[in-house]
Amino acid sequence: MPKISEIYQCLEHALPSSLSCDWDNDGLMVCDSPETEVKKILFALDITPAVTEYAAEIGADLIISHHPLIFSGIRRMDGHDGTTRKVMSLLRNGISAMSFHTRLDAADGGINDILAKLFSLSDVEKFGVEGDTAARIGTLPSPMVFEDFCRLVKNILHAPSVCGAKGENTVSRLAVLGGSGKDYIREAQKMGADTYLTGEVNYNYLLEAAENGLSVVTAGHYHTEAPFTAFFEKILSENFENLEFILFPNGCEFFYC
Repeated sequence: MPKISEIYQCLEHALPSSLSCDWDNDGLMVCDSPETEVKKILFALDITPAVTEYAAEIGADLIISHHPLIFSGIRRMDGHDGTTRKVMSLLRNGISAMSFHTRLDAADGGINDILAKLFSLSDVEKFGVEGDTAARIGTLPSPMVFEDFCRLVKNILHAPSVCGAKGENTVSRLAVLGGSGKDYIREAQKMGADTYLTGEVNYNYLLEAAENGLSVVTAGHYHTEAPFTAFFEKILSENFENLEFILFPNGCEFFYC
């Protein structure tokens, strides 16, 4: 069985830290021993208390998440806040944790390439802001009416609902960015997008984009990033044998009525 150190080395090669934004904190979050062998990996977008409890219940050796477990500095390890309680729980149960955040957004084959593939985009290009290349833009197989595209997004991403602000009635040139995407709206329009799909955007940004002729569809932060597991399953299966992959079954811990 591969060791924690071997798995992280493999993923670090595929997702070099140089791709991470300066403000980000991702990588190997928790590890009691790099020599620990890994048989069972649990995937979760966020490492919540429910995720740590489930990992212990199923005997997972490693959790791989998209959002970092530890985002800012820890000043003391005494269970005084949610992060330290989760870290202490993982260490007590011998579970390691790795998080790959903005480097997974930007990487070839990462979350935004996965989104582009889900919507069958052709002629895909990278773009971003302040030098990053996280977002993707491409052309749909055939133009769609805006309302039909919104229904397609809901079905493909298994979202309970989507929010759409219509700039034009036809969707053809689509930009995608999982998660929070307000900062990429103007760049998407500069790249020639008529529609922009992301997880969440402030209300005023939606209105302004539509007024400027760019349609924006938001499907929820969770639902635009939940497909992230496909990247890790592919890479790890190609490099290691007999690993068991499990997706946290309850998914997003939000409720929709």
